[in-house]
Amino acid sequence: MRIGIVGAGITGLTAGYELAKKGHEVTVYEARDYAGGIAAGFRGDPSWDWELEHFYHHWFASDDELIGLIDELGAREKLIFRRPTTSLYHEGELYALDSPVDWLSFLPFPPIHRAIRVLQFSPIPFIDRLRAGLVGAYLTVVRNWRPLERVTAHEWMRRTVGERAYNVLWRPLLVSKFGEAHYREVNMAWMWARLYKRTASLGTFEGGFQAFVDLLVQKVREHGGEVRLGAEVQWIRRTEDEGRVEGIRLGLEERETEHDAVIATVSPETMLAITPELGGTYAAKLRDLESMGALALVLALERGLTDEHYWINLPKGAEIPFMGLVEHTNYVSREHYGGDHIVYCGDYLPPDHAYFEYSKEELLELYLPGLVKINPEFSRDWVRESWLFREPYAQPVPKVDHSERIPALKTPVDGLWMATMSQVYPWDRGSNYAVEIGRRVAREVERAV
Repeated sequence: MRIGIVGAGITGLTAGYELAKKGHEVTVYEARDYAGGIAAGFRGDPSWDWELEHFYHHWFASDDELIGLIDELGAREKLIFRRPTTSLYHEGELYALDSPVDWLSFLPFPPIHRAIRVLQFSPIPFIDRLRAGLVGAYLTVVRNWRPLERVTAHEWMRRTVGERAYNVLWRPLLVSKFGEAHYREVNMAWMWARLYKRTASLGTFEGGFQAFVDLLVQKVREHGGEVRLGAEVQWIRRTEDEGRVEGIRLGLEERETEHDAVIATVSPETMLAITPELGGTYAAKLRDLESMGALALVLALERGLTDEHYWINLPKGAEIPFMGLVEHTNYVSREHYGGDHIVYCGDYLPPDHAYFEYSKEELLELYLPGLVKINPEFSRDWVRESWLFREPYAQPVPKVDHSERIPALKTPVDGLWMATMSQVYPWDRGSNYAVEIGRRVAREVERAV
């Protein structure tokens, strides 16, 4: 069976690998000149022996689908787990709220360690800390998320942890991820999923995420599949003979290519643009899906910004104009990056936000004062080099009863499937769920054609 896959991110490559190893004729088309999608990496300097992700990434010890695939690819020894310090910035201080407690190292991390960290968080009254700790512990053990999708995280958290704890601990997270426009709309099942799957041990791949992506490309090709980079699909349509659907035709540059089935792993907006035959309820669901874009300004510094903090959640606003700060080399040794101290300034923004039009230099000038808030000694001359990455489709916005709003993997167009991060709900987008949905859509295609 001839199967075309649009998009060489982890979802598309996983689906391609699963189908190619079953003997199908697989071709993966990628518009960019590199594979990996939002998980792709780059080598910023000849002195680097690892590639660095465009956007900060890590895996959790609970990412069973991803770890299982790495095992199957024969690369378990390249999987690296560490326990870096993750923190919250509040009124000029850094608090390690999501890191292990040293004197409880004999106990598994969640939920005990997280609850104790919250209890130690002095900026809010003790009774609010107690409520927040108990609620956090509850969310890491509850299994049934369905009732939680019927209420917003904004409403549920305010009611359970109280107004003071919500405004300091949870509202900043929601605003940072979804902006003022959407943070009150996100359902509580999304928040539950983030806490439920979170582990203190965070994983990466030897050589960087791009090394994992390259291995996956290699395995697709070893099984007879083709991965074509720089191959932009212009449209997808059916070919018919006397009313019988014969296959799917891809518009590829100036040529057309026929397949028995096609899996599209593009954003909902792109899916609508390249598949004019989609209509009715399915197309309406695609149009109804909303998402935030992502920006990452990556800095190579000559000095470290903090002593130990890897991931710092920030209350985005006038004081600090971006939502997250990640000092990558407090997690992965800077010896892999020629001695550079690597820092990400990250933000989630509406896809039409003005910042997406800013140059790297303009955004750097905007963000520099925020770095001084983290370290008052910081100065512009610490920055040896910088890079800017943009992604308009990065963070789906899951609203109340989102499970009823998700389009099925199988589209109404015969022979056409869709698999994106908008469909991995209730889980948050990530490599583990890219692997899971890639495998799931591959199974559906095999059963159907």
